[in-house]
Amino acid sequence: MQWFHEAKFGMFIHWGLYSVAAGEWNKKQFPWYGEWIMHQSRAPMADYAKLAEKFNPTKYDAEKWVLAAKNAGMKYMVITAKHHEGFAMFKTAASPFNIVDATPFKRDPLKDLAEACRKHGMKLGIYYSQNLDWHHPGGGGNSWDPAAQGDPDKYVDAIVIPQVRELLSNYGDVAVIWWDIPGGAIDKARADRIYKMVTELSPNIIMNSRLGGGYQGDTSNPEQNIPVSGYPDRDWETCMTMNDTWGFKNDDQNWKSPAMMIRMLCDIASKGGNYLLNIGPTAQGDFPRASLDRMAVVGKWMGVNGEAIYGTSATPLLKGVSWGRVTRKDATLYLMVFDIPKDGKLLIPGLKTEVSRAYFLADAGKKKLAAKPGKAGVTIALPKDAPWDATATVIAVELSGAPEMNKEAETFVKPDASGCISLGAEEGWIAGVTARMEKDGNIGRWTDEKDSVLWGFMVDHPGEYRVSINYACSLDSHGSQLEISIGNQKVFGTVAPTGGWQQYESNDLGTVTLSAPGKVEVRIKCLKKTGGAVMNLRGITLQPVAEQK
Repeated sequence: MQWFHEAKFGMFIHWGLYSVAAGEWNKKQFPWYGEWIMHQSRAPMADYAKLAEKFNPTKYDAEKWVLAAKNAGMKYMVITAKHHEGFAMFKTAASPFNIVDATPFKRDPLKDLAEACRKHGMKLGIYYSQNLDWHHPGGGGNSWDPAAQGDPDKYVDAIVIPQVRELLSNYGDVAVIWWDIPGGAIDKARADRIYKMVTELSPNIIMNSRLGGGYQGDTSNPEQNIPVSGYPDRDWETCMTMNDTWGFKNDDQNWKSPAMMIRMLCDIASKGGNYLLNIGPTAQGDFPRASLDRMAVVGKWMGVNGEAIYGTSATPLLKGVSWGRVTRKDATLYLMVFDIPKDGKLLIPGLKTEVSRAYFLADAGKKKLAAKPGKAGVTIALPKDAPWDATATVIAVELSGAPEMNKEAETFVKPDASGCISLGAEEGWIAGVTARMEKDGNIGRWTDEKDSVLWGFMVDHPGEYRVSINYACSLDSHGSQLEISIGNQKVFGTVAPTGGWQQYESNDLGTVTLSAPGKVEVRIKCLKKTGGAVMNLRGITLQPVAEQK
C-alpha cells in the first residue's frame, strides 16, 4: 500500500455508452447520474446497444488525459473498463459488446491509456462492475427486460472472469481493481472464484471493499462524503464527482468550485484518506472544459502546497481546529489555514512538543514565524504581510520530535453536571468552503448548501434527549431544510425567521434516543437552501428529557 499512502490524490474516469446518451433517452432528459440512464429509462437491451453505432470518440488523446491529471497533482487514475451497462471499454474476446468490435472507433482506448500512464509515471487502476450488468444474461440489476434473465454462474464464468483476466494480463501493471456494488449476482462462491483468479494473476494489486462475498479488500470507499473521523484503522479513499454526476450529462452544470475541491482534499488528507476526484469525458473523447479549468486551479495550488498532502498521515491533534485542517509527516505538522484568525494568533490546541521552526510553504525564503508554547497548546504569530491564499494557506511546523499531545484536549465534548450536551459553534468542524467561524462566535456565511458542520460528544447516561439549535436568520433567507444526523439517527427541521442575522433563537427539532454510553458524532447539513444563506449557527443542544420533566 506504500504508493497509495504517498499518492493521496487520484482521478476517477466514468466513460462509456452513457456518454453518448448524456442523460437523455427518447428525447427525455433524466435526472440523477448519467451512467444510470439505461436503468432509469428502462431502455431495452437491444435498443440501448444501438448507442454503440454513434460512439466514435475521435478527440480521445490518452496522453492529454494523463497530463491533465498529472498537472492537477494527481498520482493515479481509475477508469471504468465496464460499468453497469455491460459495455466493455476495451478489446475483449468474451463479448462482442465492446468498443473495438461494436463502434466505428475500432480502437482500444485502454491500451493507449496504459501506455501513457507508463510513460508519465501515473499508476493505472481499473473499475469493473462485477455484479450489475444490464446487458449480459445472468448479470444483476436488469429486471425490466426478459432478455437479461440468465444463469449468474454462467455470467461470472463466461463474462466476468475472462474479462478481468484480460484486463490484468493485457495492459501491463494494473495497480488497483475497483469493484462496485457487492451482492446480487456475486454470492460467496462466485466471489471466491473471482478473488482467487485476481490474486493469482496480480498478488500485489489493491482491491477495494465492494467485491462481495464477505471480502473486505484493502480499502474502504466512502462515496460523495467525507467521514467525520476517517477510518483510523483502515486505508480509505473518498470518491467524489466534480458536479452532480459521474458519467457525462449535457444538463449538469452544478460544478464544485476549485476552492471546494482543494479544501476537500485538505480535509480528506487530514483524516488519513485519499481523494479520488471524478471526471466524465464526453462521447467525443475529451474532458469538459469546466473540469479542465478547475483541475488547473487545483494543480497550481498543489504545485505550491503539495508537500502538505503527499505522503502525509492524519492529524495527531486530539481536537479539531475551526481555522482549517492539519496533516503530519514525521516530525512536521502542516497547518492548512482556511480562515485567518482575527487576532493574528493561530493556536495548535494540545501540542506539547517544542517547535523548531515554522514558516509558510509559499515563502521561498522560509522566514521563521514566532511560536509560543502555553497551557492550551502552541500559538503561531501571523505577520500582516503573510502570503495568504484565500482558499488554503499552508504553514509548515517543524518539531523537535514526534508530536506529543495533551490528552486533556479531548476532541469529544462532555456533558455538563446535569447531563446536558452543548455543542458550540467554536467546537464544530466545518466541512465545506463558504461557512466559517465569525468573530462573534457563530458559524456564518453559510451560502453553499453543500457545506456542513460536525461535532463529537460523549454520552454518559443513555436515554432520550431533546435536540435544539440556536441560530439566527433574516426574513428574506428563511426556509432552508436541515438534516441533523446524531449517530445512526436523524432529525429534520426548517429554518424559521428570527427577525435578523443577529437575533438568535432556539428551535426544537425533536428527540433522539442514545442507547449506550460512549462517543457519538453529529453532522448538521442543509438539504435545500431557499435564500441567500442557510443561517448563522451558534450551536446544538441535547437536553436529557428526564431532566426537563
